[in-house]
Order: sequence, then C-alpha cells, then structure tokens
Amino acid sequence: MKTKKPMLKETVGALYYAFNTPKENGDFDITTYEETLKANVVKNIGTNENMESVVVRASGQDYETVSQNSSIEQAVEVAAFDPGDVARMRADKIGKYLVKSGAPSKRPFFAFGKVVKKTGGAVEYVWYPKCQLAENTDDIATSEDTFNEQNDTLTIKAFSFDKEGNKSVRVNSEMSNFPEGLTEEMFFTKPLTSDDEIEDLITEGA
Repeated sequence: MKTKKPMLKETVGALYYAFNTPKENGDFDITTYEETLKANVVKNIGTNENMESVVVRASGQDYETVSQNSSIEQAVEVAAFDPGDVARMRADKIGKYLVKSGAPSKRPFFAFGKVVKKTGGAVEYVWYPKCQLAENTDDIATSEDTFNEQNDTLTIKAFSFDKEGNKSVRVNSEMSNFPEGLTEEMFFTKPLTSDDEIEDLITEGA
C-alpha cells in the first residue's frame, strides 16, 4: 500500500492579467492578447465552480450522469488595484479628464492568472484565458487611531475558451507531468492554452 502526503496550501501568490485584443467585429480572439500585467496585491481568492449534472435515462433505468462546469467565479480580494485597469474592465468611458460609468456597455475580455504556493516549495499556476469582470466593490470607511486595511473585491467570471468547454489551464509541481524547467515567469509570459506553447517557452528559456 502506498501512502501519499500532498503538500499543504501556504499562501496565494501574485495576480496576473492580460487584456484580450478582439477581432475586427469585436468578438473574442484567443490568439491575441496585450502585454501580461502582474500585481502583488492579492489578499484572498475564493473560487466557486458551479456544476450542473443531468441524469440520462434509457430502458427504464439511469444510463449515465453527465456533468458540466457551467461557470467559474473568482472572488479576488485585493489590498489595492490599478484604477485605470478597473475602469477598463468595467468598460467605463475614459475621457480626457473624466471617467464616466454606469451606461450600458460590453465589458472587455481578459485572461486572469493566479499562483498557489504550497509547503515544501510546491506550486500551482493557473490561467483562465477568457474572463470578464462581473462586479467589484469600492468600500471606504473613516480612518481610526491605528491603520486598518480597506480591501476591495473583484468578482471575475471565467468562460469557455475552446470547443470542448474548458475554462482554465493549470500546471501543478506535485504532478508527474509538471514541465521540467518551467518557472512562474515563463508560465505567465502570456495566456496559455496548449502543451506546445509550454514547450516553446521552455525552449526559449533554455
């Protein structure tokens, strides 16, 4: 009998995001993103994967249960976040001086990446290639005698980025298929969707 001892989660790492460059007709383009942006601002990330299951019946009995991930939402609590990027995620209208918000608009797609650091040096890197900002908080309270953190939360919704309905890609150093030589900086150079892109990054890094 083999006893396994998986590593414990230790802390959340940096947050990564890259705005998608849409096609001429405005549709999402999986092949084109702007430069990846990194922010060491994360306090907490809560992930909610909504699953839907349907029982298929045949010949008077349950034949198979089909499950699909209908949506993934990340509640990202941050100590601070670039106000210009939040305005862009909200599809606010940024003018010469004023930022106008509240009008009906189509929010842009962007890729979202996160890092999970574990005990023993283990890591997990995750990309969600097709996301939109669902909502964000902007709370503020009066100051006290001692400094109090006043954090905001970005709720980010991930959508399917391929025909199979996948919503994320990840690598985990505890798994046997973790690419040798892959670093955090390599993985988050750009949003990834295929093994070939991983191999190209490692070759370029070498």
